[in-house]
Amino acid sequence: MDKKIVVVTEGGPHIWALVNALTDRFGAITVIEEEPESKKALLAARARRQGWITALGQLGTMVLVRLGKRFFARRAEHIEREAGLETKPTASQTIIKVPSANAPEFVSVIERLKPDVILLAGCRLLSKRTLAAIPCPVLNYHAGITPKYRGMNGGYWALATGDAGNFGTTVHLVDAGVDTGGVLHQVRGKPEPGDNIALYPLRLAALSRGSCIKGIEDALDGRLTPAAPDMPSRQWYHPTIWFYLWTGLTKGVW
Repeated sequence: MDKKIVVVTEGGPHIWALVNALTDRFGAITVIEEEPESKKALLAARARRQGWITALGQLGTMVLVRLGKRFFARRAEHIEREAGLETKPTASQTIIKVPSANAPEFVSVIERLKPDVILLAGCRLLSKRTLAAIPCPVLNYHAGITPKYRGMNGGYWALATGDAGNFGTTVHLVDAGVDTGGVLHQVRGKPEPGDNIALYPLRLAALSRGSCIKGIEDALDGRLTPAAPDMPSRQWYHPTIWFYLWTGLTKGVW
């Protein structure tokens, strides 16, 4: 019997690399693509949590990273070729667009598709109401080792804090917290010379294709075995522009 797999995402080259790897293994899957959150809304939310100075500093890094993606395009192409990554949707890929993964339209799509497993990869945190409406296992691909590096830029923070051994990713079950669900699979690796915060997502995606496949296989076979690694738990955000530049200049972590 065919199993239905759904990936929920805002998109991006590293996410499409994972989607295409899943398609190679399982055949046709459905991608539900949500609209990105507005930068204004993100900035206001972070200012409420951390203050306007920190939020503006983080925005500066986000702008720098966006510019860096253009500047390091040739390096990104090298990583893609080296790892055999396909970073664009294929012509036959089914993509369903919704305004948000927490919108009623999303729940309606899930009710219609009746998936056997859902993988979140770079999308909004699902609300308790949305999670309650999903009858199948929900997994998340997180570009960091949880619970130590929850939130944003897990690979970067492992390097910036001198913890290079935890440069890696996690596939975990989804609960109402921020990357707090039970861990299913983790993989660790290392960046190459010339990699930086704009390129780590591609490097990590190249490491993680197998763990995403394994997590979905486990869900489809009914043998999910979540674990709780014995390590501290912390949620991280984007680095401020001044921290990012200081760390790059003093530690060589960019």
